[in-house]
Amino acid sequence: MQDGFIRVGAATPDVQVADCHHNAEQIIKLIDKAVKEGIQLLVFPELCVTGYTCSDLFLQESLLCQAKEALIRIAEATQDKDIVAVVGLPLMVQSKLFNTAAVLSGGKILGIVPKTHLPNYSEFYEARHFAKGNQIPIDIQIGTTLVPFGTNILFKCRTMESFVLGIEICEDLWVPAPPSISHVAAGATVIANLSASDEVTGKDIYRRKLVTGQSERLICGYIYADAGEGESTTDLVFGGHNLIMENGSLLAESERFKNQMILADMDLYKLVSERRRINTHITDLNSDYLIVEFDLVYKTLNLIRQFDSMPFVPSDMAEREARCEEILMIQALGLKKRLKHTRSEYAVIGISGGLDSTLALLVTVKAFDMLAIKRANIIAVTMPCFGTTDRTYHNACELVRCLGATLLEVDIKEAVMLHFRDIGHNPNCHDVTYENSQARERTQALMDIANRYNGLVVGTGDMSELALGWATYNGDHMSMYGVNASVPKTLVRHLVEYYADSAGESILKKTLIDVLNTPVSPELLPPNNGEIVQKTEDLVGPYELHDFYLFHMLRYGSRPSRIYRLASNAFKDIYDKQTILKWLKVFCRRFIQMQFKRSCLPDGPKVGSVAISPRGDLRMPSDASVRAWMEELENITDN
Repeated sequence: MQDGFIRVGAATPDVQVADCHHNAEQIIKLIDKAVKEGIQLLVFPELCVTGYTCSDLFLQESLLCQAKEALIRIAEATQDKDIVAVVGLPLMVQSKLFNTAAVLSGGKILGIVPKTHLPNYSEFYEARHFAKGNQIPIDIQIGTTLVPFGTNILFKCRTMESFVLGIEICEDLWVPAPPSISHVAAGATVIANLSASDEVTGKDIYRRKLVTGQSERLICGYIYADAGEGESTTDLVFGGHNLIMENGSLLAESERFKNQMILADMDLYKLVSERRRINTHITDLNSDYLIVEFDLVYKTLNLIRQFDSMPFVPSDMAEREARCEEILMIQALGLKKRLKHTRSEYAVIGISGGLDSTLALLVTVKAFDMLAIKRANIIAVTMPCFGTTDRTYHNACELVRCLGATLLEVDIKEAVMLHFRDIGHNPNCHDVTYENSQARERTQALMDIANRYNGLVVGTGDMSELALGWATYNGDHMSMYGVNASVPKTLVRHLVEYYADSAGESILKKTLIDVLNTPVSPELLPPNNGEIVQKTEDLVGPYELHDFYLFHMLRYGSRPSRIYRLASNAFKDIYDKQTILKWLKVFCRRFIQMQFKRSCLPDGPKVGSVAISPRGDLRMPSDASVRAWMEELENITDN
């Protein structure tokens, strides 16, 4: 439960049709097994206490009485167990028979939810036996206890505020307006669906899409428990197709035609934070729902769930290539519009031989091709100074030649030395003034060259650098259009790699590969024997860590302790916990304190769900205190 995680499961018991005692035993065994696995919510299929295929036996009082007795027995079996179990059974209420789901915990029946939509077409004929469920809850007696009965009931965990359970049953999901819509509007974060969906060719594909879409639209967790082997095969076969979804993502899926229990760690914090971010998400604070509260043990899960160490980069190669092509197109279209609007037929770009300027040049070439402007109108300026190495200089020049742009070399050493003299700075003092004077001289040169050509300066800085404030204010921080402004460093690498793989020209491909293999550096300090000495990731930390921190902080508003836990999971085989914590402290401090640099960023195209434009996604005060974040990090002791 810590950090919003709860382990949930869906189980298909081996039922015997109309044998409630046998079925109760199987259900209780699965509950016991689930408790050992750390599952705190376990969902069973529709009418699993009796079997779904009892047909006209549902009209027999003997079966209905045994079902009620079995329910009480299963409820008692949850006594002293840290679990909520949801089971399906037929239940008589006021002379009517209902297809219901009973929610059980702590030895009690917390409530019973009847099915709303009764299919009576094709192979289904539920209306022959069952009545439509009532919305407004009433109290009914089960044994010696009064239990709430109705569709408008939610079950809320007192020890985990974000865990609010809503119930719908099979066909309820397949209609145009499922009850889960109302449940979520009233506050449900998790939907349990007790189902008996028979198998026909291709139905599993549709079923998976249906559950995926509903969980995504409602931004909820969705647990779908399906009837399986043991049901009567008179006319139908049931596959036990269990699914666990989280906001459109598949967490677990059973193998069909095998009665299995699946489990997954559901991230309720992520669901709640996503709803908080999207202000159009449905909310009905005046809903007429009954809220039934229950308790579970608040504990720290040993997570079985794995977290992607590169959330900005798809792990699937085909998806990654499609994403790269799409992003390059978005970047190029943004620049194309800006060039067209400003009537600029020239673009000026500082080319260093590094990753960011390489990507910006590739995007600029794509934009010029779209506008049918000759590539020679791209003025690629290399500006060697004290820290420039032969490797990056050669790659910059080769890249420009291969792409057909115009190479312009402006050696800024003399201008910077003159500037040092003017401001009284000792050139042997390699401090921040020494470094930033070079960056600002380069930006001045680019701006003035753009004026000379009546062109537009294309910015090269990426989102990761801007998040950390790793840019010289009014130096590389400034441009007339920043094409990389919402592309994180980990993705920049894959975009350049994708371009290299698709480049037909061998020299261009070789050059791009060498750019990829060059250490990330601003090259503002003199090299040692021709080698780069100033490596960015040695100074501010690994960009793969910072991109992970950035994604979870901005996408989900995660607190530092949670980010630390997720990073420790994602990078467990790469970095130790002390290293992860060290750079997380650096990230939080720099991210909060460097907002003033982002508050005046140039325009640039948004390419993903996380962006830092001060006009769009990140409207943040430049003078915010970092105290809350740092105090939480100082209290982390799990090292």
